[in-house]
Amino acid sequence: MLGVKIAGTGWYLPERRVSNAFFEDRYHIPARWIERATGVRERRYVDGETTVQMGVAAARRALDAADLRVEDLDAIVGASTGPQQAIPCTSALLQRELAAPEGQSACFDVNATCLSFLFALQNVAHLVAAGIYQRVLIFSSEISSRALNPAERESAVLLGDAAAAVVVTKSEPLEASAYWHAHFATYSSGADLTQLVGGGTLHHPNDPSTTPEMNLFHMQGAAVFKQASQLLPPFVDTFFSQLPWERQHIEAVIPHQASRHGLEILTSRLGFTESQVVWNLAERGNTIAASIPLTLAEAVYCGRIKRGDRLLLIGSGAGLTLGAIALTY
Repeated sequence: MLGVKIAGTGWYLPERRVSNAFFEDRYHIPARWIERATGVRERRYVDGETTVQMGVAAARRALDAADLRVEDLDAIVGASTGPQQAIPCTSALLQRELAAPEGQSACFDVNATCLSFLFALQNVAHLVAAGIYQRVLIFSSEISSRALNPAERESAVLLGDAAAAVVVTKSEPLEASAYWHAHFATYSSGADLTQLVGGGTLHHPNDPSTTPEMNLFHMQGAAVFKQASQLLPPFVDTFFSQLPWERQHIEAVIPHQASRHGLEILTSRLGFTESQVVWNLAERGNTIAASIPLTLAEAVYCGRIKRGDRLLLIGSGAGLTLGAIALTY
């Protein structure tokens, strides 16, 4: 157990709302099928915003919630799947856009696709507990709408754009807030099930053999669901065997909003009740790495999560990687 806390949360949603009727009109994908297959009724798409602009908006909100100034930060960590550009790290660009003092905060990015935020939180919690950093901003800002693959209709209608951020600090003496336990595991037999192969060294943008399709998102949804549903029950059993809580002690489960079927596993196979699980999939879609911090921030804002609540942050990402963190908010 580490005496660190999430001191503030924030988020940003693009103004443009995209209903299922958009896909029915443009791609002839039935709106009713979309909601039945994915659980999504609406998602947000950018209309000119950049990854950094969205991250800054979420960061400012998180700083306000933590009652801190940008000058108080000594580290900024990006935790997203899609960087704004290949070099430099997105967090350096955010430091500049946020008008944070140069040289006062160290900047680096963490990318573990949908679990980027959880990996960043795991690393930051230990760095803050060790006293290496005092006040750290973690942000996840995702624009997936520019890489949608209309040929794969389930993933094309599932994803949305959003940003979310948290500020991590040490807990005050006698404060209940704490970071309890984390567990991650990767099963690389599923590495080809979710991928975007373009943009790297294997299929470089300047290589004439790189095709436009290589720059689109590809996911074998049924295969991902099958593998994750088989691996999650023993993974969660192992996680709770190392935690001094039982499942019924959790006030809120904050899952990656992967899909309707993915969320239903939590109650049908993992032993949680519907009242424990926090959903925003229907209105937000799957916002990739922003999914977990966005769900958390909105739940805090509306009062669903309060100080002292025991939380489970859990999800899966490309790789295939599973991850979970237990903390007291």
